[in-house]
Amino acid sequence: MSDLALDLLFILVKLGLIFFVLLTGAAYLVLAERKILARMQLRHGPNRVGPFGLMQPLADLIKLLTKEDFIPPASDRFIFFIAPGLAAVTALLTFAVVPFAPDLELFGRTVPMVVSDLNIGVLYFLGLSSLGVYGVALGGWASNSKYALLGGIRGLSQLISYELAMGLSVVPVVLAAKSFSLTDIVEAQAGMPFALTNPLAFLIFMISVAAESKRIPFDIPEAENELVAGFHTEYSGMRFGLFFVGEYINMIILGAMTAVLFLGGWHGPFLPPFLWFCLKVGAVAFFFIWMRGTLPRLRYDQLMHFGWKLLIPLALLNVLVTGAVHLWLGGTA
Repeated sequence: MSDLALDLLFILVKLGLIFFVLLTGAAYLVLAERKILARMQLRHGPNRVGPFGLMQPLADLIKLLTKEDFIPPASDRFIFFIAPGLAAVTALLTFAVVPFAPDLELFGRTVPMVVSDLNIGVLYFLGLSSLGVYGVALGGWASNSKYALLGGIRGLSQLISYELAMGLSVVPVVLAAKSFSLTDIVEAQAGMPFALTNPLAFLIFMISVAAESKRIPFDIPEAENELVAGFHTEYSGMRFGLFFVGEYINMIILGAMTAVLFLGGWHGPFLPPFLWFCLKVGAVAFFFIWMRGTLPRLRYDQLMHFGWKLLIPLALLNVLVTGAVHLWLGGTA
């Protein structure tokens, strides 16, 4: 087999594994969330379908596939169709630059454990994360419903408030690693994770990705006690399910990016590197679930003020201080 064919085979295998793991992980993350929230509320959670309720995701999929797919008569049908797919596809595409283990030796060749090690991986992540909100905005607008439209507008304003803070929180990481490549950023944390060397950037990033995931206490675009169900009010069946597939894949992606940027990626003692990476992603996902079961929803004005008046100034100050420290250390080295 030629080198080109072998490289193509490795890429296809990695893509297949990533799709399988992400889609299966998203399905079982729903079950894990229901189980964890149930335990927090002193109840059992799903335990009827299969042993320990492990077949519940399959039952949910069958239910969504067999439910009526209703389309509002006054909606923009084309945009109404594609909006749920945008939410899921942008989340899937982000994982193309996430390194989940060190390079592996196979058949005498070095195989990178990332689909595409872009030298602008951080910018690729930030760009796709900002595109994900188009599914929310277009779904809300195309539904021709005031509740869905308000949810879509809230999603856009939330993105503007927190995307900037998230981008600024990543700047100290790029300064420390001297690279936009996610693989280089992980390698730069071989001695100590950036969460310990720059805890303020880590805190701002965690708050921003929690808002990016549109989950409690930042689930303003849905806000069922105000907007029925927000941007997906008029969706049903599998189109409704696609929004949530995108949401739970996004949780895995944001957990992976947190692990790569601040928690050292695959680095860790005793255990295999890939297992360390999975444990860190799972810990971030558990943090999101724990927040949902613990914190109340912020008011819309509180959320906007928190983003613009606190997070963004703090992130800017942190960039200035970090840049000054690196400049001083570089000058005295």
